[in-house]
Amino acid sequence: MSSLVSAATNHKQNALLATVVAEIRESFRAKWFFLYALIFGGAIILLLALGITESQVLGFTGLSRLLVTYIQLCVAILPIFVLVTTVRTVVGDRESNVLEYILSLPISLAAYYWGKLLARFLIVFLPVFLALSGALFWGAVKGLSIPWTIVGYYSLMLAALAWSFLGTGMFISTLVRKQEWALGLAFLVWLTLLLFIDVILIGVLLQNQIMEEVIIGIALLNPLQAFRTGAILLFDPELSLLGPASYVILDNFGKTGFLLYSIIYPLGLGWGFSWLGFKVFQKGDLV
Repeated sequence: MSSLVSAATNHKQNALLATVVAEIRESFRAKWFFLYALIFGGAIILLLALGITESQVLGFTGLSRLLVTYIQLCVAILPIFVLVTTVRTVVGDRESNVLEYILSLPISLAAYYWGKLLARFLIVFLPVFLALSGALFWGAVKGLSIPWTIVGYYSLMLAALAWSFLGTGMFISTLVRKQEWALGLAFLVWLTLLLFIDVILIGVLLQNQIMEEVIIGIALLNPLQAFRTGAILLFDPELSLLGPASYVILDNFGKTGFLLYSIIYPLGLGWGFSWLGFKVFQKGDLV
């Protein structure tokens, strides 16, 4: 009996690994991956070539100055790239009849779905992390002071942000039947998180004189806002850039508490949406 269980477990692991490898190979053949890697790698090279580590802005110098600029780049590019490429995963295979072929192989639905998700995470996170690692290597060669604590937190926050949008993208991909609908929903989600919660919703709440704790709480439900605030907190422990909102955040969370929140909350959000996507994928029409 134990040998049968062991064989079944090995088969599931092999199917999952095969799906991950196949997805990574497929992504390497796609032009978007090289464009994506070029943006982050090229941005780091360009920033170093322009001597940004030797400049001083708002008191930030060296690698801290580089990391502040890199944060802005990640907020602008990472979410939309993750969403646009991920929402086409399942629905694209379904439209091209690739899914029907894959399901004829001895691969379970779980191995297909989670293998796709894991491969996408590696594909979208590794270029970002390698570009950051390249900057750290250059800083070490130049003898610059490396803020290892900031780098560690920032890497975890980037991974959490990527995972939250991956889960959302996979959920959308299982929910729709056409790639056009998937791309449209991806842009809608991105614009909503980028603009609505931070601008329109906050303005409406302020006009109705709702407590600032409620306003800030709603804003921090946005994973982009949680990432931004956590990134600011890494370089500005007093959150002076946020004005009066800093008192609410620091009084309720504390510095370490909010940094953990900015990692755990996006991770939980990504897991939640990816699990919902898997349930929809299991119960819906597969082809």
